[in-house]
Amino acid sequence: MSTVDQQAFFRCFARVADGLSHAHRLALLQILGQAERDVESLTALTGLPLASVSQHLQRLKRAGLVEVRREGRRRVYRLSSPRVSALSDALGRLAIECLDEAAALEAARRGDAERAVSADELLRLLHRNETVIVDVRPREEYAFAHVEGALNVPLDELEGRLGELPRGRDLVVYCRGPFCVTTDEAVALLRGRGFGVRTLDRSVADLALAGVPVTRA
Repeated sequence: MSTVDQQAFFRCFARVADGLSHAHRLALLQILGQAERDVESLTALTGLPLASVSQHLQRLKRAGLVEVRREGRRRVYRLSSPRVSALSDALGRLAIECLDEAAALEAARRGDAERAVSADELLRLLHRNETVIVDVRPREEYAFAHVEGALNVPLDELEGRLGELPRGRDLVVYCRGPFCVTTDEAVALLRGRGFGVRTLDRSVADLALAGVPVTRA
């Protein structure tokens, strides 16, 4: 039986880690965790130069974290696995645990917010029909994949659609993942209007891995 060089495994691990080793690449992974995108739309969403986005995507592709397909003249990117989103989320949680700076940033962002809803708790709430889930991402991201039964109310429509939300039940709001500031903005708006609100602390892809029912395009 042949012996596999252990260092070869570590070199593969390091290649994946290299793909994660830039803030812009992590931002791209967060967006691609919601829906596949071409370079132009990623450029618009991140505010980065197109050439920079292209270079970062190539690094992510070399690390095996994204895949690309051609659609006419367009090159459309997507995550290579739902576990990429879970890894990105876990990296953020590890940073908060290990780095005082990250912990301070998270504390300032969360303030006195209630504890986020876990995947297990969400399953219980769904089973008992005790909550309404609100997805505040853009429509195309919701269409690509969303928590089963979630109501899509993009943040820029939220103010005008408050009448669609029930007053007698708590809301669970989610966006792109545990570090998405859009969730914070939605929660602040809803609480300011008297709604009871909690948040999900995981991305849709991560929730699916945890057994939460997800509807996909």
